[in-house]
Parts: sequence; structure tokens; C-alpha cells
Amino acid sequence: MSEFAKLHSIADRYRAAYVAHDPAAAPISPRIRFSENNVALPFPDGSWDTVAEEVGPALTLVDVTGGTIGIFTAIRTLDVPGFLAVRLRVEDGLITEAEHILSTRRNLSGPPTPIGAVEDFAHDPDLVELVEVDQRMTRADLVSIANGYWSTLENNTGEIRDTAFSPDCTRFENGMAFPDVEHLFRLGRYRFNERVRDRDFMVVDEERGLVMSRAFIDHKGVLDSYTLTDGAEMKSIFREPHSWSVLELFKIKAGRITAIEATFIAIPYYMPSPWTPSTRWPA
Repeated sequence: MSEFAKLHSIADRYRAAYVAHDPAAAPISPRIRFSENNVALPFPDGSWDTVAEEVGPALTLVDVTGGTIGIFTAIRTLDVPGFLAVRLRVEDGLITEAEHILSTRRNLSGPPTPIGAVEDFAHDPDLVELVEVDQRMTRADLVSIANGYWSTLENNTGEIRDTAFSPDCTRFENGMAFPDVEHLFRLGRYRFNERVRDRDFMVVDEERGLVMSRAFIDHKGVLDSYTLTDGAEMKSIFREPHSWSVLELFKIKAGRITAIEATFIAIPYYMPSPWTPSTRWPA
């Protein structure tokens, strides 16, 4: 079995074990580090105890070089639907890190509330397709294009910074479609994003042109009104300090982002990542 297939199989076993509330059904390290919605938890805890079913469909990406896995799916806890993004690290065949971001209407209470119906959502099928050889990019270049996306989102003034988009690129935010990605950036629509910090790029698949990234988007709440590049006047929707925490997936071909899928939640303003080196993990 190839390393790609082995990691994909581990992802499937993790999903099955999670829904069954049975950690023994997956190759879990006894020293696993686990977080859900940016809180370091003992394992298993959080939605490992409450998940009722996986609604799916699940999209899995694997990084053979880094030994990492990304999963984007949908679940229910009792009758509450939510979008779930998962990052796993595998070492010597065991899952040593598991990171969840679980987005429901409750934890999106900050304005706005972008979330779709889990029953209606389907991943862009091109996300898992192989990229034509002449359109593939190196690992470093894929990360650079994804980082340019975050740089364009930060203090968005209409300038496209070190990235590019296909004309049909659509961003899905918790299952809700936002087309015209480049057009909205060129308008400066997201001027209220003060910072996009703690960026990391944890899963990279060069053959499929995929990058899974973690970031935190801060809104200071000091911006009242602003003007788009077309002259339209806007009022910021963020009226107080506020942050988003996001796990985001980019599809990149020949230097252009062609599809984006994001799972994110509202968090206390400037909340740090539990995946920084200084984090103290539960015993």
C-alpha cells in the first residue's frame, strides 16, 4: 500500500472511530494532543463524546511529505448540524495530533453568520482531482500563493498581494457559497480585517494542488465607515473587537486559486492558537 493510501485509510478510520465514540478503532497514540475550537482538551472529549452522525460528504486530503491529513465534513451532535474541519498528524503509523474546528450556528453568533444547510452542501469535485502536470506547482510555491491570499485579506484595500484567482473561483464559508472572489477583493470589501495572524500551512498535496491552512482573522472594531474602490460607501459589520478562527482549503493550479473551502468560528478577540510551542497540554 502506498503512503498516500495508508494516510487516507487512517483518515477513514479516524472518522469511523469518532462517530462510534470508540478511540480504539483508530490508531491513536496514547500521547495524542487534541484540540477542539482552539481549546486544548484531554482525549477524547468535546464532540468525540457528543457526535451523533456524520452527514458528510467527507473530503480528505493527505500530505505524504509532512505526514499530515485534512478532513472537511459535516456532522450532527444530537439534532444540531455543523461543519467540521479536522487536521491530523501521523507519526510511525499513530495519530499524535488531532485538531477540530466545529462550526454551528451557536458558535457563529458574531456578525455576520455565514453558514449553510449541511444537507444541501457538496464539495467542489475538482478539489480532489489531480492537477495536469504542466499546471502543478512546487510545495513552496503552493504555500506562497495561499499565504498571498491571507495577505490580500488583511487590510483589504483592493490590492491583490502575491496571489491570483481564476475567474470562476468561489469561496465556501461553512457551506455557503461566495462567488466573485477576486472582484470582492478588488473592491476592498473586507477592509475591516485588521490582521490575519498565526498563519500556518499544515497539509500540502502538490499533485492535487491543495493547501490546508490555519489562520486567525482579527477585527479591532474601530473602523466605522469605509469606501470601496468603486466609490460605494460601506459601514463595517464589526462594531466591537472580534475574531474568526479558520481552517481553510485552497485548490491552486498554475499560480491561480481556483476553489476555496473554509470552516470557521467566532472566538474571543485575539485568542491565540493552542498549537503554539508554549501551549500546555492536559495530561
